[in-house]
Amino acid sequence: MFDFMINAEGGLTAAGYVVCIIGIIVLFLAGAFLTGKKSGKKSVSAKQTAFCGMGIALAFLTSYIKLIHMPFGGTVTLFSMLFIVLVAYWYGAKTGILVGLAYGILQFIQEPYVLSFFQVCCDYILAFAALGAAGFFRNQKHGLVKGYLVAILLRGAFHSLGGYLYWMDYMPDNFPQVLASLYPIIYNYSYILVEGAMTVLFISIPAVSKALNQVKRIALEN
Repeated sequence: MFDFMINAEGGLTAAGYVVCIIGIIVLFLAGAFLTGKKSGKKSVSAKQTAFCGMGIALAFLTSYIKLIHMPFGGTVTLFSMLFIVLVAYWYGAKTGILVGLAYGILQFIQEPYVLSFFQVCCDYILAFAALGAAGFFRNQKHGLVKGYLVAILLRGAFHSLGGYLYWMDYMPDNFPQVLASLYPIIYNYSYILVEGAMTVLFISIPAVSKALNQVKRIALEN
């Protein structure tokens, strides 16, 4: 069904790129609609749309700053997940999930690899949409940290599911056999938790925390 989108090397064809870009635009517009749905002021909706767009853009740009690159996919980046989590934290899980979906498609465009349709869903669509779950903690004390931690754990769960279903054959021969059944979990959480720890430490710096609170007020003010 999707053969026209995928080349022989598991990457995207020109048609595949077009479909992905259209998907991003549709999801972004849907997110903008849902974000401004409760407000009758167009200016607020425009502001929220701009913040969603900036979140995706900053996440995508920082995803190119790779501090650690894993051999079979996955990287420790310069806080790229944080920007999607921030959108969810500001505007709620519904918008965060849609923005995460759009970002997942961008990640697929950036480094596409296709083994099956469901593998793409696990590694790109569901994994990055899960970052939007941070929005469920938006009204809680220390909600940003709580939401961020839950979001990255959920992302790792979807990557691990894809690992069990499709990537076990790529397990290195020198990987400890006693831990072989945990290989997808260890592999995926190894880089996700490293970036997660760095990010939590960063946003816990008083000056950074204060700046993020100021940005949140600007993002939400009418």
